[in-house]
Amino acid sequence: MTLIEAPAKLTVSLRITGVRHDGYHLIDAEVTSLELADALEVAESATTRIEIDGPFADGLSGGDDNLVARALALAGRTARVRLTKNIPHGGGLGGGSTDAAAILRWAGRDGRVDDLVAASRLGADIPFCLRGGRARVCGIGEIVEPLPQTREVLTVFVPPVQVSTPAVYARWDAMGGPAGDNGNDLEPAALAEVPALAMWRDLIAGAIGERPRLAGSGAAWFAMGDFAGAVAANDPALAGATVIVTATRPDAGRITRSRP
Repeated sequence: MTLIEAPAKLTVSLRITGVRHDGYHLIDAEVTSLELADALEVAESATTRIEIDGPFADGLSGGDDNLVARALALAGRTARVRLTKNIPHGGGLGGGSTDAAAILRWAGRDGRVDDLVAASRLGADIPFCLRGGRARVCGIGEIVEPLPQTREVLTVFVPPVQVSTPAVYARWDAMGGPAGDNGNDLEPAALAEVPALAMWRDLIAGAIGERPRLAGSGAAWFAMGDFAGAVAANDPALAGATVIVTATRPDAGRITRSRP
């Protein structure tokens, strides 16, 4: 059996630089891995079976549409996988993408440029999750250029809000392609598409004393620094949100060999 860490990713900044002929948006983003991570136990098997547990397992399926199953199919492998979900889903923190990337690393599909291009067809965040660390991500996500790693403590806020990434991009197009004033071009479109995000932005700002930044298309907000004390002091205001203090990390995730 192989034990693998699958770190969350954070989109620190995001600029949209164009739209391809097929409708995919071109980006120029700074992305970093986080210490917050899922854990996978993977064992060779004649058939694929995925079991999911952990604090954020509710509502997740281990069926063929799961990105772990799709990554196994891409790599031409079958396995028994136990996935412990520590990354909140629906926040834009790359939980599904990093799990798929962990499987591709396990299968030896993590180094070549064609691996990144193939991975991008599963999900735009997967190429970065394969490389990990801190990087400039361009194209539709398949161009990953490493950046010097710095360790930063940060606080992530995941409100109970559902955000559709395709819908946010479509709203960005409909709004004429606005530039965000907080390092993220998608923030104005996300706020227009999901007005509840603005309420949570303001609640977080009131609790920590500064304006948070939207992670990608959302729904997660983040601020650099440890705001655990401020959150505790303003607990009723942030009731319902998941609040996690974490830090950036330099690697894509450790693979540990274990006995079957």
